[in-house]
Amino acid sequence: MSTPTSSSRMLPDSVQHALEALLRLLAFYLVPLAIGLLSVVALVFWNNQYRAPAGQALALRVMAQSMAQGGAPAGPEQARAQLAGLPEVAYRETRMSSDPLWFSMAAAAPAGSVIEFPSRHMVDIACWDSDTLRPLGSSSRAASAGAMAPLMAGFALALTPPLAPADTLEQARAHMPVRLLCRTVLIGPARLSATQWEAAELALAVQQYHRKSGLLDGGMIVLTLFVLTTALINRQALYVLLAGWLILNLRMGALSAGWDIQWLGQVVPARWLLPGRALTIALYAASTLTLYQTLFRDALAATRYRAPLRFAEWCCLPLLALAVFLPYHVFLPVMWGFVAYGLVLMTLGLVSLMSQAQPQSHTRVAFWFAASFAVTMMSGLAEVVAAALGIRDLTGLVNSVTAALASSLLAALAVAEQMRQETEQRIAAQAELQHTFEAMPVGLFTLDLEGRFLSANPTLHKMVGADGPVTGGMRFQQFFADGVWDTLHALVQQADAELRIENRDGSHCFLVRATVARGKIEGVLQDTTEQHKATEQLRFMANNDALTKVFNRRGIERVFEQASMKPMTLAYLDLDRFKLINDLFGHGAGDEVLKQVCERIGAVLSGEQQVGRVGGDEFVIILPETSIRVAALICRCLVGRIGNTPYRVGDKAFHVRGSIGLIEVQPGMQMKDAVSTADRACREAKAGHRDGLVVYERDSAAFHERESELNLVERLSANDATACMVLEMQPIMSLKMPYDSMNFEVLLRMREADGSLLAAGPIIAAAEKSGRVGVIDRWVLSTTLSWIERHADMLVNTQFVCMNLSGASLNDERFIQDTIDILRRHRDAASRLCMEITESVALHDLNNTRRFIEQVRNFGVKVALDDFGAGYTSFSYLKELPADILKIDGNFIVNMNAHPADVAIVEAIVKLAVNLGMKTIAEWAEDGATVQTLADIGVDYVQGFAIASSMAPDILLTVTSAAGFIIDEELNLLVGALGGPVSAPATVVALAEAPLTGLH
Repeated sequence: MSTPTSSSRMLPDSVQHALEALLRLLAFYLVPLAIGLLSVVALVFWNNQYRAPAGQALALRVMAQSMAQGGAPAGPEQARAQLAGLPEVAYRETRMSSDPLWFSMAAAAPAGSVIEFPSRHMVDIACWDSDTLRPLGSSSRAASAGAMAPLMAGFALALTPPLAPADTLEQARAHMPVRLLCRTVLIGPARLSATQWEAAELALAVQQYHRKSGLLDGGMIVLTLFVLTTALINRQALYVLLAGWLILNLRMGALSAGWDIQWLGQVVPARWLLPGRALTIALYAASTLTLYQTLFRDALAATRYRAPLRFAEWCCLPLLALAVFLPYHVFLPVMWGFVAYGLVLMTLGLVSLMSQAQPQSHTRVAFWFAASFAVTMMSGLAEVVAAALGIRDLTGLVNSVTAALASSLLAALAVAEQMRQETEQRIAAQAELQHTFEAMPVGLFTLDLEGRFLSANPTLHKMVGADGPVTGGMRFQQFFADGVWDTLHALVQQADAELRIENRDGSHCFLVRATVARGKIEGVLQDTTEQHKATEQLRFMANNDALTKVFNRRGIERVFEQASMKPMTLAYLDLDRFKLINDLFGHGAGDEVLKQVCERIGAVLSGEQQVGRVGGDEFVIILPETSIRVAALICRCLVGRIGNTPYRVGDKAFHVRGSIGLIEVQPGMQMKDAVSTADRACREAKAGHRDGLVVYERDSAAFHERESELNLVERLSANDATACMVLEMQPIMSLKMPYDSMNFEVLLRMREADGSLLAAGPIIAAAEKSGRVGVIDRWVLSTTLSWIERHADMLVNTQFVCMNLSGASLNDERFIQDTIDILRRHRDAASRLCMEITESVALHDLNNTRRFIEQVRNFGVKVALDDFGAGYTSFSYLKELPADILKIDGNFIVNMNAHPADVAIVEAIVKLAVNLGMKTIAEWAEDGATVQTLADIGVDYVQGFAIASSMAPDILLTVTSAAGFIIDEELNLLVGALGGPVSAPATVVALAEAPLTGLH
């Protein structure tokens, strides 16, 4: 025989492979596809073996027992009489009412037929012959009597003629009831209807009913057992959740179809039926939401539906409680509200997942779950439409059985898709982990508890300098210093270990991190030789000043934080005239002096006391657990040590003096606040204290002032900075016509928590520090103009209303533009406004001030130069500024009669103003004699306590002139001599006795 060639040997193999591929194609694809197509064809085109013809619907006359005339009917006879006049209807919706119903109908079929009452919400029913009122039968879910019995989802009455012994068949049929009278109770969203069946047709309908019930029970239970078995094998809790959900879906399908009265062929006790329905619905809702969240929680975490879905989860608990304690007919509408909220959220979440740029895997899971939702909703809609049209099934394709099975299968596909994705992710993660393990730039290893290598990545081989694989029985201690293994082994037995080690010759440093997992030691080895050297240097540089080697700002802040739980004092040291050394002899000399200063400070401090350099020549000293008196002694010693001995740099000697501010640090005080307060004390020490030390004790007034200032700055930094602000007004009296003018100045106040008012000075100072002065000026301007507009009819004697403008606002272009906009909105009131600009601010930027004055003057606004004479006054600037009023600084007015020089200065200012066409206002006038002198000099207006103090706006409106507020009788006589008859005392007395109201 000849030997087969190579090609002849390969031919059978290729044929075998082709055969196997064909069988796989047939088994995997063609057979399932053929089964699916055949099933669709059968459902659509073939005749249904169990499809029963529809029975004959009977027309009903229905009456609620509560709607009966004269109250509830006493019995069948009264009900029959009242029903006779009612129109016939095909059915009656109860609309959740549990009120008993009386109804009558005419039987249209021969004897032996059956009348079915198909509502699954029917609780009991009783029927009589309407003509003879002979009882025909009654039944409930617990017991039956006569010809009435439970049938399918509802009840049925057999129309059997009564047979007496002597009656013939014809006589029996003659006694057959022609019209029936019935009474029933329905609970839930029920529809009362009646259908008359022939016995054979009814038998077929019952057979179809039980077939669907068995199909649903068997299919769902088999699917549930399969899913539960899968859960046990894979140890996946998600499958257990799905198994429970499938059983609940089975019960919901049975409830929809009306065969929830049985479970596994066993009849559910009547007393359990309604509570069981409520609890089934509640559990199904909670289980569905839990399954949804389990599948999509991570994908929906970043969407807007995360919080509403969490709320829906919390709603499940009261829903379960209500299912147990509420009657069924009360529970249903409550349940609909809960379920509608959850369904809307879940549907929107699915739409969001499917429409956004989600990973394809999430989209597939969402698709299957959405399909399950759609089948359930379409089934419910089909049942509603079928009920509305009066047919038992809308089509042969959609009914409660197919819907429940399809919904369950689609949900199972969603879960299966989720599990498939998780499996693929685990496989990908394992591959990525292996790649990472091999490519990791640090050494990864696994040891047994004896120190033998079980695994190691290539990087570890390089680190330890092994010639071959270390997993061949080598031990950890072979590569590292003696004792390292014992220490590491002891540490990992207690907790996760982190240890710095060296190799055997000490040439390399390593950081090893290890832990015990599953009886093995898993670890990471990192070469830190260079890092160890650099870290020490960086750690020092991060917390210490590079020049003096004392702590820098960051380092001293850490010292402060560590000592903040202890009693502590803080000192702020500033070197006086140190800048001269840098300017005259260079920074090299200055740096050397700073080093020597730090050496002297270090020689005085001890223990936990630390110094930090926070500026060029500024230092902060932390003194933990040091009383204020001891700290003061230390600081005085520092001042002496720094300033008593000169500093020698080369052939030169420098004298440097230091000033120190010392404070007690309050518990919970922030370092920035403590340093700010100590800096204030230091500046006070530099200003004039000979010993160079100012101490703020905890209860000192200066400390509280600083604390109040910081609190005020914080309040003004908030968004509602103007919420507590109010305006007061101080009258300005004309010395020419005191009873014919009512001018005043607007003053800012802030209402404190205790109801007291804070003056404008601290407010403006804090606002300038917080950068909020522009906000306050805008508020004052807008509020003032609005108030003038509202009370224009009561301000007929008002020529001008003064308001102060801060320097920061005047130099803010945005504020200037906002001011123009506000004036444009209040154009009528703007003509009475007089803006006060401080003289020093006006002269700071003359061109900007002139431009601002010209802009506001276009709206009729007057301009006054405030505090004139207090700054570096240069009269040559007055001709450059088109001001209307000069407001003489109050320091020249107070006690001016005791200082002739003040009188002369005021007189010169008045004459200058007259020559320039300006009016003058003298502020701080506190007595009648001052007012008399000002009038003699020729001042136009006067303002001060002699006239009136500041007051609430509504008080100001009670008089028609500023002179009306004067209480002093002598001053009243003087004013009367200036401006006419004295006509105001009565008003003054009334004001003096009136309470101060309107401080809002």
